[in-house]
Amino acid sequence: MAAVEGIVKIKNGNLISLSEQQLVDCDTQSHGCKDGYIETAFESIIQSNGILSEVDYPYKTSVQTCQLNGQIAAAAQINSYEVLPANDELLLLQAVTQQPVSVSFSVGDGFQHYKGGVYSGSCGPSLNHAVTIIGYGISEEGMKYWLVKNSYGESWGEKGYMRVLRESGDIGGQCGIAKHALYPTI
Repeated sequence: MAAVEGIVKIKNGNLISLSEQQLVDCDTQSHGCKDGYIETAFESIIQSNGILSEVDYPYKTSVQTCQLNGQIAAAAQINSYEVLPANDELLLLQAVTQQPVSVSFSVGDGFQHYKGGVYSGSCGPSLNHAVTIIGYGISEEGMKYWLVKNSYGESWGEKGYMRVLRESGDIGGQCGIAKHALYPTI
């Protein structure tokens, strides 16, 4: 959802909190709060002719019955999405300079307990979590990093964000961050 919110802000100038609950309830190709797929989330938004605001379709912390009835206008729409070539951090960097990019990530124990700094720790065995890259930089220590927005809230990481080692030398990047990346288009 962060990638959609980002492109809407870039194109329209309005930062709108969009409804994650709509995706949890109405994206029948994913598995609610237990799992989700970036492509099916984007497809669901396209097929639903947009996504409602968080105010109009608030978050409930569990799967509910889909409440779309066509009576409330969508707060945002996307036309399509682009999938980046796998394992190419340079193309990922070029995309992130234009807009937020959704990526799959291999979450391991270190990720769950991340508190701060540039993460170069252990990763899970497979891509099992979606995050949004919203920027990049170089730390005071000279480490290149991706700036990642996570969905765990402000009590996790660096107020809901994480810095992940960029150009780690691993195929697919640190924790597979460049293996599966895509972004919505308006």
